[in-house]
Amino acid sequence: QVQLVESGGGLVQAGDSLRLSCVATGSITKIDTMAWYRQAPGKQRELAALITYGGKTNYADSMKGRFTISRDNAKNTVYLRMNSLKPEDTAVYYCNADVRTVGNFRDNYWGQGTQVTVSS
Repeated sequence: QVQLVESGGGLVQAGDSLRLSCVATGSITKIDTMAWYRQAPGKQRELAALITYGGKTNYADSMKGRFTISRDNAKNTVYLRMNSLKPEDTAVYYCNADVRTVGNFRDNYWGQGTQVTVSS
């Protein structure tokens, strides 16, 4: 079974920075796209950023220029560096990955989420 575990969330002031991490474990052959989503209370979950195996990235408009997604394929880990945080960035941030495993087709997995709270 594949598991994704996020860490790095916390309570910060507007303008501060945080770095989220997500590590994938299990019988993994290859992780294709990895991504970060976020969900504020009462709101729809939205894509924050994604990164392909080769390092191609995409960001939501509100995060462009402030957030940076990166990955370490040797460690099956994806990161999200968040700068210039705003109160509207407050949400639970979830890790997501398309994973290929031994004896299985490619499947999509979610982490448990890590809380980011930004005060003004």
